[in-house]
Amino acid sequence: MKNVWVFMLITLLLLTGFPVDHVSAKEDQLDVIKKRGELRVGLSADYAPYEFERTVNGKREYVGIDIELAKKIAKDLGVELKIVNMQFDSLLGSLKTGKIDVIISGMSPTPERKKEVDFTDEYMQVKQRMVVQKKNQQKLKTVEDFKGKGVAAQKQTTQEELAQTELPESNLTSLTRLPEAIMSLNTGKVDGVIMEGPVADAYLSQNTQLAYSDLEFGNADKGTAIALPKDSPKLLDALNASIKEVNDQKLIEGYKEKANEAMFDDGSFLSKYGIYFLQGLGATILISLLGVVLGSLFGGIFAFMKLSTNKILKAIAWVYIEFIRGTPLLVQVFLVYFGTTAVLGLDLSAFVCGAIALILNCGAYIAEIIRAGIKAVDKGQMEAARSLGLSHAQAMNKVIMPQAIKNILPALGNEFITVIKESSIVSVIGVSELMFNAQVVQGASFDPFTPLLIVAIVYFLLTFGLSRVMNLFERRMSVSD
Repeated sequence: MKNVWVFMLITLLLLTGFPVDHVSAKEDQLDVIKKRGELRVGLSADYAPYEFERTVNGKREYVGIDIELAKKIAKDLGVELKIVNMQFDSLLGSLKTGKIDVIISGMSPTPERKKEVDFTDEYMQVKQRMVVQKKNQQKLKTVEDFKGKGVAAQKQTTQEELAQTELPESNLTSLTRLPEAIMSLNTGKVDGVIMEGPVADAYLSQNTQLAYSDLEFGNADKGTAIALPKDSPKLLDALNASIKEVNDQKLIEGYKEKANEAMFDDGSFLSKYGIYFLQGLGATILISLLGVVLGSLFGGIFAFMKLSTNKILKAIAWVYIEFIRGTPLLVQVFLVYFGTTAVLGLDLSAFVCGAIALILNCGAYIAEIIRAGIKAVDKGQMEAARSLGLSHAQAMNKVIMPQAIKNILPALGNEFITVIKESSIVSVIGVSELMFNAQVVQGASFDPFTPLLIVAIVYFLLTFGLSRVMNLFERRMSVSD
């Protein structure tokens, strides 16, 4: 019971959602990096030519302007480089909770961001551009032309801020990822997308249906810098020294040329990106299995706790089940990912955090499935078993559960199918499952639609195949009825 209480305390702590104050570095982050021997750089690798992925000799590698800069900084610091790929709007939270050491992802310093983190000197200046469909190029030239028009920008970026300040009468759509904004533009959902010049150049070179608008922003020029935790002056000085060398030697131009060469490698779509979908498929199956198998064990414990006559155990099970079922999985993923570090001080990988979140989520739903399956067995079965001299545990094991399994199995199969689809949510913290890899391909190929179509087909085949297997099991078990 002591172990059970400790386990429950940790679980409830993860799920309470206590506010987390800003975590300042107890020691300079440079010392932490040196001790670890590894520089963890956070970025969103769907933003060519800054950072994206490509396949070289069957192996995936990160390339781009920011990647080259990160390599130089790691070399200057004398440590190994580790890239932590996640969605852009998760980067600041990851930096503040210690998941990453720095952010090198085309990020511009803003007054709001400077309240939360420190920034280095700027290593590049870029111009913000408005991209429209070529057929509308002559119609959308000025601020007046965009009144009442749909404009898209990536969430929590300077482009989003630019739209809010300089195009206040437009209808702003803030999207998590740039490929989603491009797809919205291609399909006519929005009339324009605000992008950084180098990124826009890359998209326009691959899509002849898009063009630049003549619209000029008043605050179009933005600098990009590296974000780092507050109160780390030694790290700030080291980063600025590397940036000064980069600027003095004009290394950024070479980084741009290297990135442009990597963006347009020859090869068919599948030969370049097929490995991404295969690896994503394996991760999706693995994390879904973990969620259902361990979630079933977890759910079984809470199902029996809820059926228990012990009021304390029953109350704990009720709180856990109701909280999990009453909150979105996305929130639970973030609570586990950031909470394990900020609250518990544990440095767990994104995959482990995603698996924990799925296990906790599955456990609550499976607990109710098991409880309902047991309650569906006629009460007379227990009474008859006890009258024959069986203990309560023996009656549950020999009489009740064999009958309950027939009620539980169909619902458990449906839960497995649901988990396979919902596992895509863990992509927000950088788990390299199927949906995450599709997003990587969107950024690397400048094709926002084809990867989604492939992923949809793969998910369908997975769930359809699983449903057929579950139907087979149900028919086998119904033979004894």
